[in-house]
Amino acid sequence: MLGTYFLPIGYALLTFPLLAFFFTLPFLIVQYRKYGYVNKVRSLVLYSLLLYLLTALYLVILPLPATTHTCIGASSSFTQWMPFQFVQDIVRETKVRINQPTTYVHLFKERAFLQVVFNILLLVPLGMFLRYYFQRKLFLVVAAAFGLSLFFEITQGTGLYGIYDCPYRLFDVDDLMLNTLGGLLGYALAPLLTLILPHPKHLDDYVDLSATRVSYIRRIIALQIDWFILSFLVALFWDPESPLGLAIPMFAYFVLLPYATNGRTLGKFIVRIRLQGQGPKLKLQEIIMRYGVLYFAVGGLHYLFIIGASLQFHPVVLIPLLLVLFMVDIVLVVHVLFTVFRRDKKLFYETWSGTKNVIT
Repeated sequence: MLGTYFLPIGYALLTFPLLAFFFTLPFLIVQYRKYGYVNKVRSLVLYSLLLYLLTALYLVILPLPATTHTCIGASSSFTQWMPFQFVQDIVRETKVRINQPTTYVHLFKERAFLQVVFNILLLVPLGMFLRYYFQRKLFLVVAAAFGLSLFFEITQGTGLYGIYDCPYRLFDVDDLMLNTLGGLLGYALAPLLTLILPHPKHLDDYVDLSATRVSYIRRIIALQIDWFILSFLVALFWDPESPLGLAIPMFAYFVLLPYATNGRTLGKFIVRIRLQGQGPKLKLQEIIMRYGVLYFAVGGLHYLFIIGASLQFHPVVLIPLLLVLFMVDIVLVVHVLFTVFRRDKKLFYETWSGTKNVIT
């Protein structure tokens, strides 16, 4: 019977990277906003929780039937409302004799007993996560365990919410009780986690945000948010025949807005960073130097080539421009690669402008 659990666990391990990919961006934004940085222990716990929930779901719904027409040959009853029916099942199916302790070993070979153990263990991690990391009280942990178990049972009892004609697994009241008991057991065992992991209340002790370097990942997230917002402004001013249709909203967003907010764009605000110059107040010339070189010089060359290609400029003009762009891009790529491994990790436009990103 244990072999039946390997398939769902295997599917969970295979699909977890995809789920983690979509989970990562909102996870990082929340961590940056709430704590100002990403803690490794907190990341380990939350990604483990995500993997656990995915595995638990797959254990409940897999393997799927070969056809959606599951009513053919199905039982007329898809529910079991008798509490403690599992006790009768164990007595009936096992070879255990109460007065013969040597027969107790047979419990670990019988489906009915192993099913009970599985249903208890299924939500033990949930109770541990809720108490250790989220610091929830006993009542809330029990309620959450019962709620998740009820979700699983409804999912089974409705045939994956109507995907299948009839349920292919039983809605069992014993599962609700055993799952909830598992959550309660996890609550009781949660203090053991503090033997190997720090207490959640102390994860952020001794963290100095003013000395924490702003990672490239954090800057890329802010940049993605900024360009997503800027795309709507560009749409209002866009004129393929005039570079001002792109230059005006870019100048307003990346120069005037940071100047007015002392280094913040909407993207930087969301991930809790800002530009800092040489003094307490960011100067306009510092911003112009930073973004003028990056967007209007380097970016302007790329924009000019795109416009020239779309308007079918003569090859005498396009080919030299393409060669210049190629050389510029090669230099930029090499510069970025070298900067990643340098101690100060400052890009050229940061050095020239005397600006840097700091955590707020």
